[in-house]
Amino acid sequence: MSHKILDTLDQCFKLIGEQPVKLSGRVYEVFAEDFRRELAEIQNPTVRNLFILARASRVVHLQIAEYQALVSAADLSGHYGVGVLLESCLADKVAFVERTRRFIRAIAETKVAEKIAVRSAA
Repeated sequence: MSHKILDTLDQCFKLIGEQPVKLSGRVYEVFAEDFRRELAEIQNPTVRNLFILARASRVVHLQIAEYQALVSAADLSGHYGVGVLLESCLADKVAFVERTRRFIRAIAETKVAEKIAVRSAA
């Protein structure tokens, strides 16, 4: 998915006749530092997996907000084709978040069912 998005973004820059600007990425560096520190404190494997999924979802939500702003900027500047391309990237990110949400729910439902089965057997 990321290669498709990168290719689409390259196409957007070609359409507007600009080159991408290198960003510092500091927001994601801070996120990664906090993530590593907090993950190291979690011992339970299921909780660790849920934490990883929740954090991945959080990052993608930030990216969704960025794409929404870029789509609006493209439309305001009259680059409607770029807006359409960016909306396809946005749709991929939204789909990822939805799949992650369903996966988290499935894990939680499985764990609850396991606890109910243990209590029923006792």
